[in-house]
Amino acid sequence: MTGEDVVRWRELADGVLIRRYAELDLTVGLVLGDEQALVVDARGDRAQGEELAAAVRAVTALPWQLVLTHAHFDHCFGAAAFGQEPRWAHVNFPAHLERTVDLQRAEWVEHYRASGDRERAEALANTEVRSPNRLVDDPVELDLGNRTARLAHPGPGHTDHDLIVSVRDASVLFAGDLLESGAAPDFGDARPLDWPGTLDVALRGGPERIVAGHGTPMSRRQAAEQRDELRAVAELCAAYSRGGITAEEAVERGPYPPETMRTALGRVDRG
Repeated sequence: MTGEDVVRWRELADGVLIRRYAELDLTVGLVLGDEQALVVDARGDRAQGEELAAAVRAVTALPWQLVLTHAHFDHCFGAAAFGQEPRWAHVNFPAHLERTVDLQRAEWVEHYRASGDRERAEALANTEVRSPNRLVDDPVELDLGNRTARLAHPGPGHTDHDLIVSVRDASVLFAGDLLESGAAPDFGDARPLDWPGTLDVALRGGPERIVAGHGTPMSRRQAAEQRDELRAVAELCAAYSRGGITAEEAVERGPYPPETMRTALGRVDRG
């Protein structure tokens, strides 16, 4: 990824843009209608959120709404920069955020301090974390003006509260961290047995452009390949849970690095 990727919007389709950051290779989105703009994810602290908000304002003066794909800090801790406008998330989001906000902050402040990035550590330490004020259970259609963005929870996968955003007229899907482009998925809060089926639901309709929460956009083929890898992980986790194979055997057979596979196994009950 070049420096230009960090500072420029990329238009995937008419009025559907992404912005990719070197920090954690995060990708956020912007969907423009005639009357409203929808921002997809808010970055990881107040300063990062303010940078993103200013970047949105450089593109459009439309009133905005914000959708948070899940409650991991890098996607949602910047939400305060977007004011009191609608902040959409899944109904399970607030409980996860309340349960983990202090742990996430402490872990990543320590990470940035240890890596010598004191400015980012202090920004995160001093960030006011805002909860969503609009909660999604059943799918929600947002009318942006001659364009609709559909918010839906396809099922548990990367978390128990993943929210996807479909822009059907542009054949674009924002998948959050249900998909990871260029790296192995993160299983820290995952439901590995459910994840493949959740992706089946998310990918229905065959969107042409699929925006993962990190990395470059994916093709339908790339997304299907990762779903198949996740299905292999689910099968190994199920076999391990039944006692049919050992953890070492599951790690050896898995499609992802050993540490990733061990995390996935740790998310299922043995026996």
